[in-house]
Amino acid sequence: MLKVENLKKTYPKSDRVAVDNISFELKPGEIFGFLGQNGAGKSTTIKCLTGILPFDSGTITICGHDIVKEPIKAKMEMGYVPDNHSVYEKLTGREYVNYVADLYKVPALVRTERIDRYAKLFKLEAAIDRQIKSYSHGMKQKICIIAALIHDPKLWVLDEPMMGLDPQSTAEIISYMREHCAKGNTVFFSSHNLDLVKKLCHRAAIVNDGHLIDIIDLAGNDKNKANLEETFFRVTGTYEQRLFEDYVAQESADMRPDIPSVQDVEEIVEEQDAVEEINAEEEQK
Repeated sequence: MLKVENLKKTYPKSDRVAVDNISFELKPGEIFGFLGQNGAGKSTTIKCLTGILPFDSGTITICGHDIVKEPIKAKMEMGYVPDNHSVYEKLTGREYVNYVADLYKVPALVRTERIDRYAKLFKLEAAIDRQIKSYSHGMKQKICIIAALIHDPKLWVLDEPMMGLDPQSTAEIISYMREHCAKGNTVFFSSHNLDLVKKLCHRAAIVNDGHLIDIIDLAGNDKNKANLEETFFRVTGTYEQRLFEDYVAQESADMRPDIPSVQDVEEIVEEQDAVEEINAEEEQK
């Protein structure tokens, strides 16, 4: 699905190597977390693999297409949600998604069905025909996600997708991430929410100072899940017993105001799944 080999990137007029010889491969049907401190090289790696930034050496292959040699074919297989809302705010949500659908050559009937379905899924039905400049932070994030999904990409790349979102919005995105992977597709996302990553991801990579430090198996591995926070703090050189214990205590007590409660998110997802099962049973009748 995605293969990165010996990726290296140095910014002009900088002696520091932003990404240094990073290699990893993503499998179909998995959610892959990408962890690191601010400035560790996460966003640079993502911008290289999405074709936004050129890189010095290495190869990036998406569904068999080299991002340098076959950029159009590679990008047609990928949907990207950036960490900022780069949208045309004078357009309505529908107009913006249609614009992106034109770029990806999505047929008119197909895009109409998908826009309506995603607007309902992400609770944007009442706002889809309003100008984006009137949207809240969470609504702008959702319209970016719909635009990234409009061509049904095999690889879905998200850079800090949950930042600033309320638990309901977070739950809606998580629910579709799982649904997307259940179809045999792949989700690659960066995050600072370690508790969410260990509950959601099949595997997670930790980068530090431009280097890939480790790739950790999480699915079915309770020990790795339990130790993810400590592993992260130790390999990034930020481990302090006092701060680590305080961080874990806050995660457990849901005291961090900047991160939605994982327990709340899971309860919302479970409630959504129950409603979908009931609706499916009623349709079958």
